[in-house]
Amino acid sequence: MYSVYKMYEPYDEHAPALVNVSEAREDFAELVNRAAYRHERVLIARRGRPVAAIVPIADVKFLERVEDEYDLQTARDAIAEDGEPIPWEKVKAELGL
Repeated sequence: MYSVYKMYEPYDEHAPALVNVSEAREDFAELVNRAAYRHERVLIARRGRPVAAIVPIADVKFLERVEDEYDLQTARDAIAEDGEPIPWEKVKAELGL
């Protein structure tokens, strides 16, 4: 149902669309096209809560670059601590592997 208050709510043109799982199943090809060609992000919801997303591949590549940069910085920080190396066997034992 349309709310008269909707026009007063803040609008974010970059906000992802929210589609429930059953709709996503029926319109999967269209949702993929929206991500691929219109560069839209589509959230897939179950019981009103987002559980997954269909996003443009450029977004995925960007996230992977950010993760790689974070991992690299974390490794550099660990090396800079100049602490004692921990033997792999000890790490495995502590993790229960």
